[in-house]
Amino acid sequence: MATATAAAEVRYGIVGVGMMGREHLHNLAHLAAEVEREQSVQVRVTCLADPHPESLHLGLQLAAELGLPVPQTFSGHREMLDSGLCDAVIVSSPNMTHHEILMDIIGHSKPHHILVEKPLCTTVNHCKEVVEAAKQRPDILVQVGLEYRYMPPVAKLIDIVKSGTLGQVRMVAIREHRFPFLVKVNNWNRFNCNSGGTLVEKCCHFFDLMRLFAAAHPVRVMASGAIDVNHKDEVYDGKVPDIIDNAYVIVEFDNGSRGMLDLCMFAEGSKNEQEISVVGDIGKGEAFVPESVVRFGKRTGGRDGVVTIMADDERIKYQGLHHGSSYLEHLNFLSAIRAQGVSGPSVNLNDGLLSVAIGVAGQLSIEQGRFVTMEEVLGS
Repeated sequence: MATATAAAEVRYGIVGVGMMGREHLHNLAHLAAEVEREQSVQVRVTCLADPHPESLHLGLQLAAELGLPVPQTFSGHREMLDSGLCDAVIVSSPNMTHHEILMDIIGHSKPHHILVEKPLCTTVNHCKEVVEAAKQRPDILVQVGLEYRYMPPVAKLIDIVKSGTLGQVRMVAIREHRFPFLVKVNNWNRFNCNSGGTLVEKCCHFFDLMRLFAAAHPVRVMASGAIDVNHKDEVYDGKVPDIIDNAYVIVEFDNGSRGMLDLCMFAEGSKNEQEISVVGDIGKGEAFVPESVVRFGKRTGGRDGVVTIMADDERIKYQGLHHGSSYLEHLNFLSAIRAQGVSGPSVNLNDGLLSVAIGVAGQLSIEQGRFVTMEEVLGS
């Protein structure tokens, strides 16, 4: 793969400067300061694109507060791509815009590396179109923003599982008990048609982790969920939000292991937002976020043999909204760019596709009250 940029400098453009776009701006500012000192590479945010003037204004205001040079602003992503001002593009626009933007970036005459926020797209077909288009562009890399992999306690648990300490993984249980969806520009995240549905928009993170822990391919999904508490008294343009606020999801894998998600988005009274349990045939491991605690032990050692450790990562220079994982995501993305094709992105397009596909299967299972096979969701 040829490189799309000189290794000594990487110029970033951000498409979508809402809450997550500005979070990326924070992370890039901290990354720039660190890598210029440690790796002699210059990271610069040169441009911002967003059709909403208020978002652009907030982006410029933040850039000034962070002491960054003033980025060029554009009302659309195509104008930004044509400007030639960036080598890498962060796509942090609303979910339903990802497909069009990604296809435009991939199809542009100038190569641009891409870090796209989760979900990759809101539908399986759109994800597959992006995957196929990217195959025709070996000169760019595309990384998907499934950054929960990098949260220190989660990363430590991944290492424990991969080391074989727990034996053959049989069960993965992930609980996310948290606050409701935040308010976004034009309230786009209140409707399934825009977000892909809660199990796609939010839970693709956890389906990605299940695949990592199980080290297997998902084959069947069963889910039960509903809108029981949140957003029921909200109305936008005469429409009431249709995003579920709680669900149980079971995922079966082709090696016989199973994953289970317990989601509740009206559980602010929780000590931890995410609790992950992985059980193998000889041991069990757990991770807790944001406590950043990891516990693991073997069946032979019983309760007294359980080890408890605090997980951290000294590479993190900015905690941000996701406990430092977005910073590590950017560190990995930059490393992949600088490797000039020697190594691919740490989270690739197939990871993005499958995380969406499991979510789509879960949404369909809730609607139809049945198991849904991955074959029927993914097609041929």
